[in-house]
Amino acid sequence: MSHLPQDLHDIFPAAAERLRELKETDRHFRALADRYAALDDQIRRSETGAAPAMDDSHAEELKKERLALLDQIAALVEGEKT
Repeated sequence: MSHLPQDLHDIFPAAAERLRELKETDRHFRALADRYAALDDQIRRSETGAAPAMDDSHAEELKKERLALLDQIAALVEGEKT
């Protein structure tokens, strides 16, 4: 369990320019990135006690959704279509 935010720039450090380009030009990517950031924040805040704790099954659902979003984001960063 990591309490550190998992920012896309930290996950894809070599793709900073590509992330910026996609956020500026691709509405779908921007929506995925925004949802990913919101989920990551919600999960991290719950894990650190900054927000009310959530039950394990709900936390797992959110983590699975975050991972699925990350897969879609990675495909777009690498230039694949999702």
